[in-house]
Amino acid sequence: MDAFKQINAFVNVAAKGSLSAAAAQEGVTPAIIGRRLDALEARLGVKLMVRTTRKLSLTFEGSAFLEDCQRILNDLANAEASVSLGGVKASGHLKVSAPAGFGRKHVAPLVADFLSGNPEVTVNLDLTDRLVDLVNEAIDLSVRIGELSDSSLVSLKLGDMRRVVVASPAYLARHGTPRALEDLAGHNCLSLGQQRGWTFRHPEKAGESLVLKVAGTLECNDGAVLHEWALAGYGLAWRSVWEVGEDLAAGRLVSLLDEWAAPPVGIYAVFPQRRHLPLRVRLFIDFLKNTYGNPGYWQTPA
Repeated sequence: MDAFKQINAFVNVAAKGSLSAAAAQEGVTPAIIGRRLDALEARLGVKLMVRTTRKLSLTFEGSAFLEDCQRILNDLANAEASVSLGGVKASGHLKVSAPAGFGRKHVAPLVADFLSGNPEVTVNLDLTDRLVDLVNEAIDLSVRIGELSDSSLVSLKLGDMRRVVVASPAYLARHGTPRALEDLAGHNCLSLGQQRGWTFRHPEKAGESLVLKVAGTLECNDGAVLHEWALAGYGLAWRSVWEVGEDLAAGRLVSLLDEWAAPPVGIYAVFPQRRHLPLRVRLFIDFLKNTYGNPGYWQTPA
């Protein structure tokens, strides 16, 4: 019990910035808090804090020890909550980043669902296609699709995402259905400007992919516009299932050349390296993983 009081006092002083503020929170005198800190440092044989009449600061050892202590106290609070009435409850502010198009369709609605079950959490959702700096922008979690290159971050796979060639039934009725990759040369392919290549499984080399150059009369750097053009029957488009899944299920679009479809890419939760994630972050990651990991969520067979 004494050890727990000492650790709790250390964490509260570090959080509040003074002995008196920590003492007020615990309902004791500053002298008692001071004695607990002294006893903790004596027991560990290391200086955790530098205390003067005007300033309190953590030593290098104190900073490292504080992170472990916060994790232990948080785990204890969660353990107590899990067996009490009401179970585990997340609280606090959660800042999430996601790609703009994907985020509007597949993150924002889930945020609302998550908050309905976690009313003590508030969320700031940043939708942008730029690569955000999680640490400097104080972002708890970023949803990203595709290969991850920043080794300073931690990632957890939430699900898989496929890209498919699609066209409207009206377009196919007028121009025919491509049956092989070489047939694409005879079709109007809608592309993202300079990004003209579409990726497929290599038809002759198992396990390899190829990037096939396509051409057409329409280009746009906005994928949502390509999606609309495909629905309108202007040509073939190479789009992610997250964007066109509902249209495929409803028959507004048809998936083509599936036997040559490239392997799926991952959807990831990315966050700064931490020994312990806040409960609200862990619960939101689990919520996304359970949703994205369900093939039925994407409205088309995986």
